[in-house]
Amino acid sequence: MADGSLLRVEGLRKHFEARGNAFIRSTTLPVRAVDDVSFSVEPGEVVAVVGESGCGKSTLGRVVIRLLEPTAGTITFNGVDITRVDGEELRRTRLLMQIVFQDPFSSLNPRMTVGDAVAYPLRVHGLDNDRERTVAGLLERVGLSAMHSRRLPHELSGGQRQRIGIARAIAVNPRLVVLDEPVAALDLSAQAHVLNLFKELQRDMGMAYLFITHDLSVAEFMADRILVMYAGKLMELGDRKSLFESPRHPYTEALLSAAVLGSWGDAVRETVLEGDPPSPISPPSGCRFHPRCPYAEPVCASEEPSLMRLDNDQMAACHRLTGKLGRAAAATA
Repeated sequence: MADGSLLRVEGLRKHFEARGNAFIRSTTLPVRAVDDVSFSVEPGEVVAVVGESGCGKSTLGRVVIRLLEPTAGTITFNGVDITRVDGEELRRTRLLMQIVFQDPFSSLNPRMTVGDAVAYPLRVHGLDNDRERTVAGLLERVGLSAMHSRRLPHELSGGQRQRIGIARAIAVNPRLVVLDEPVAALDLSAQAHVLNLFKELQRDMGMAYLFITHDLSVAEFMADRILVMYAGKLMELGDRKSLFESPRHPYTEALLSAAVLGSWGDAVRETVLEGDPPSPISPPSGCRFHPRCPYAEPVCASEEPSLMRLDNDQMAACHRLTGKLGRAAAATA
């Protein structure tokens, strides 16, 4: 990983326990939600995490800021391995890490006024001096006004509620914000306004985003680099332009083919996936994508591919890479 990274994640795993069937009550099986994922986020950078539902995107975001405890691996944020700290040291580190959730209504206390919700992180960290002025400034920054501070969440629209969640997240001037499908619950008009707000806040405050989304058009608009996940695994990682112009993993190619994104459409061959993603309880051997991959060969079922660094700093985990011209020669490490 690059020196000076704001966030560096190495070998991250998050496994949940799932009970066996009714006849074997004592059996517990690991649900491999995130399985050996490594990446970095540079200061002020936007890294989008994309993939189908159930691929582990949201779990990854929650583990990164330790809302969920990792099963294995290290998470280094701002030079501190936060998998090894607790108590006051973790609280100080969390001051610089915030999250915006997908559903703005469920993430707000229905009995707490907007002003109290925005001021809550300030109060927790002892930064609530001149509370009224600070809250008014935060509301104005996200496109609302001080008059909203006395309202309750049910009195606001979905877009306004999400702006409250954003105001709450930026209240403590974080360096990293995890955005967990932050526009998925909004209508198209509200989505556009909120995405532009994220751009403005990043420009003005210099924050880095880990932007979790299933929508490749959102990733195209927001991201500097894109991380592609499938069944808990990292399939491909690269800068936006290289990944959209020349996807190197068959799964990335299939996602882009399904999305048909404007000018990128000519760069991607048509790929139709059959079947469903595998169960995280019993993933297939070898490459987890091989049962649905149009290029799969016997080695794909028997041997898990390692993540290889390619040209343009792209990385992909595939035995047989694909590009704009289709099937390519087997890659060498």
